[in-house]
Amino acid sequence: MVNHTVVTGASGMLGSFVVQRLSDAGVPVLGFDLRAPTESPAGTTHVIADVRDPEAMAKAVAGARAVVHCAAALPSYAADQIRSVIVDGTRNVLTTAHRAGVERVVHISTTAVYGLPTVVPTTEDYPPTPVDDYGRAKVAAEELCEKFRADGLCVPILRPKTFVGPGRMGLFAMLFEWAEEGRHFPLLGRGQVRIQMCAVEDLVEFVHTVLRADPLIANDTFNVAASEFGTFREDVQAILDEAGHGRRAVSIPARPAVAVLHLLQRARLSPVYGRLLHKLLDDSFVSTEKARRQLGFTATYSNQEALIRTYHWWRTQRSVAAPGGTGRTSREAWSQGALRFAKVFF
Repeated sequence: MVNHTVVTGASGMLGSFVVQRLSDAGVPVLGFDLRAPTESPAGTTHVIADVRDPEAMAKAVAGARAVVHCAAALPSYAADQIRSVIVDGTRNVLTTAHRAGVERVVHISTTAVYGLPTVVPTTEDYPPTPVDDYGRAKVAAEELCEKFRADGLCVPILRPKTFVGPGRMGLFAMLFEWAEEGRHFPLLGRGQVRIQMCAVEDLVEFVHTVLRADPLIANDTFNVAASEFGTFREDVQAILDEAGHGRRAVSIPARPAVAVLHLLQRARLSPVYGRLLHKLLDDSFVSTEKARRQLGFTATYSNQEALIRTYHWWRTQRSVAAPGGTGRTSREAWSQGALRFAKVFF
C-alpha cells in the first residue's frame, strides 16, 4: 500500500471512527492495533501488532503519507503500563514514521496535560501541570512530539476534552444504566460546575482537517472540545429526562463524598479516579479559539447532543454494558464496584 494513512489504535472507539471517516473520504487506510477490528470499511487493511514493536510499525508506515496516532492506555491501567504504552509507543511511532519519510503524524493527546488548571477557559499556552500517571505520560509523549517537530516532522498535537459518542462506555455507562432503571443520579455538591466534553464526531472531523491543512498551520497544538456546554447538572438531567422516568439529579455533600470515593478507589472498589473527582468540583473547560482562528474549525455538537446520541446508542447495546466490565478500553463499561450497591438509595 502506498500513500496510505496509518491509524494506530484503529480498533478502539476513537480509532475506528477515524478509520471510517478517512475511508469515507476515499483515503487508503492501514489500521494498526492489538485487537482485530469489529468492522473493516472499504479500502482499509489491518495489522494486529503492538505500537511498541519497531519492526511491525516500520512495515506499516513504509510508503505512508500520514499517521494518526490514537493508541494509548487509559487512566485505569497500572502506572508502568501507562508510561510504556503512551511514551514508548509514541516514541516508536514518531521514530519509524520519521525514518520512513512520512509527511505528518497527528498525535492525539488530552487536556489532562493541564492537570487541574486554575484558569478557565484554558488555552494551549497554559503550562502542563499533570496530577496523575496518565497526565504525566501524555506530557512526556508531547515532549517527544516537540523534539520531532524540531527535526522537521509535521506533528499536529490534538488535546481533546473527554470525548463521547456511539461506542463510548466507561463511566458514562453508569449514568446511562441508572437513568434507564429509573433512578435519581447523585451529583457532588450542587453540580453547577461547567464541564466541557467533545463529541467524537467533532474530534474525528478535526483530525481530517489537520491532515489536509497547510503543514505550516497544522504543525501546532490545538484544544478540541464542544463550543456549547452548560453545567454538569444540566447534562446529567438531560439524560434522566431522555430516559423518561421523571427522575432528578440529586445533590450530595461534596467533600464527604470525595473522601469516601477516594477510600473506595484505593481499595479498588470504585472506578472513579482522583483527577476525575476533582474535575467534578470545579469548572473544567478550554478555549477552542485557536482551532477556529487558524483552521476555521468549530465543533458541531453540544455536550448534551453528544451525550444524548451516546445514550440512544447505549440503549441498543445494553448487553455490552453488562456488570463486570473491565474498562480496559473505552468500548467497555467500567465495573461500578461498591457504587452498584449505592443505587438502592436513589
